[in-house]
Amino acid sequence: MYYGNIKPFSVENGPGVRVSLFVSGCTHHCEECFSEQTWDFHYGQPFTQETEDEIIEMLRPDYVAGLTLLGGDPTEPVNQRALLPLLRRLHEQLPEKDVWVYSGYVYEDFLPGGRANCDVTEEFISLCDVMVDGPYEKEKRDLLLSYRGSNNQRIIDLRESGRIGRAVEICFADGI
Repeated sequence: MYYGNIKPFSVENGPGVRVSLFVSGCTHHCEECFSEQTWDFHYGQPFTQETEDEIIEMLRPDYVAGLTLLGGDPTEPVNQRALLPLLRRLHEQLPEKDVWVYSGYVYEDFLPGGRANCDVTEEFISLCDVMVDGPYEKEKRDLLLSYRGSNNQRIIDLRESGRIGRAVEICFADGI
């Protein structure tokens, strides 16, 4: 896996101060995507053990709420597989940190038989807390939305969704 950027102090991709990892590779190709360069699965730098170590260290301070995965699309099956060791390590070493993941797929695509479901999807999703799902749709762009770019996108509570077997949305006060 490759990545385009790591932001050690991000506040726009989930609540609180977050470490944001922009992975490379996306098959959605949303019109007017804000990071079109990350569609290429080989954009940026290789994601190495040293990269993983740096991210874990960035997450250690108490003021950091958690990790946000975006890109590109971290939920492309090849990226799910590559990110799994980082997520396992984060869950083991820093279980108080939450994980947000942005996906151009919708939650239902990750269920058994879904187009984004692969051999590691169940574990990948179990190690994430929140998913902002759905492709960016420029016709539905709304600058007042919290943590998303277009109003077709949902903020999904992955723990509760997994428990009851369907997408459970989280509501945030928009326009703030």
